[in-house]
Amino acid sequence: MASVQALTERERELLNRYQRDFPLEPRPYAAMAEGLDMSEDDLLAMLRDLTVRGILGRVGATVRPNSAGASTLAALAVPPARLDAVAAQVSALSAVNHNSARVHDFNLWFVVTAGDDAGIDRALAEIEAATGLSPIKLPLEAEYHIDLGFTL
Repeated sequence: MASVQALTERERELLNRYQRDFPLEPRPYAAMAEGLDMSEDDLLAMLRDLTVRGILGRVGATVRPNSAGASTLAALAVPPARLDAVAAQVSALSAVNHNSARVHDFNLWFVVTAGDDAGIDRALAEIEAATGLSPIKLPLEAEYHIDLGFTL
């Protein structure tokens, strides 16, 4: 993973300013660029570069679970020697928005999103077919709000 020390001041300003309050308008990147006194093309190039460097994983909305489509937490018990490779396979699926390693028998946890529960089941079946490992589905029982924004 890339270090946040590798960020320029402009990149740090972009990421700090727009972790929250992403502009909800027809041209959000133009509005962001204007707020940073740069062109929209330069801003988009910066976002692409941050992604290529592994600093930025995605730009997108976060919505309450199961309020737009369906989602579930899931986990895999991955042999430690395969953890990085399996994490990359899981992350490559468009239905997975992030994953994390945990110290547990089920050591790879991830969130799967889809249009409906059948889509969740298809994604989990795809993960099992790709990895040879059986994911467990951990549906939401109680909702908690955790602010994942942080100052870089």
